[in-house]
Amino acid sequence: MKVFEYLDRISQVHKLVRERRTGTPNEFAGRLGIGRTCLYDLIDELRSRGAPIRYSKSCRTFYYTEPFDVNIKCTFRPLAGAEMQDVTGGMKFFSAFFFPGLREMNFVNKSEAMPRCN
Repeated sequence: MKVFEYLDRISQVHKLVRERRTGTPNEFAGRLGIGRTCLYDLIDELRSRGAPIRYSKSCRTFYYTEPFDVNIKCTFRPLAGAEMQDVTGGMKFFSAFFFPGLREMNFVNKSEAMPRCN
């Protein structure tokens, strides 16, 4: 269950940053139900995957300095006959999720213009 909570939290962070509705770091952490340190860990994780996140003191919000999108996809379905032979017990998903060298989580820059807030 922790993996899905983490993915949901990443989605929430992205949505609020994209909409520039985070508030101060303390307000943002409170809105997510986590501590400030955990918030900065999430932001650092996004930055390590290319997210251009900054904080504006004047606007009191985190924001993307250029267009950026987060696309997380998880599909559940029954396996067909041939697929039953290649069961990995979730190792493909979990190894890609927990080992940064395997970039299965798809973080994508978009070419749309974003308003600036400094």
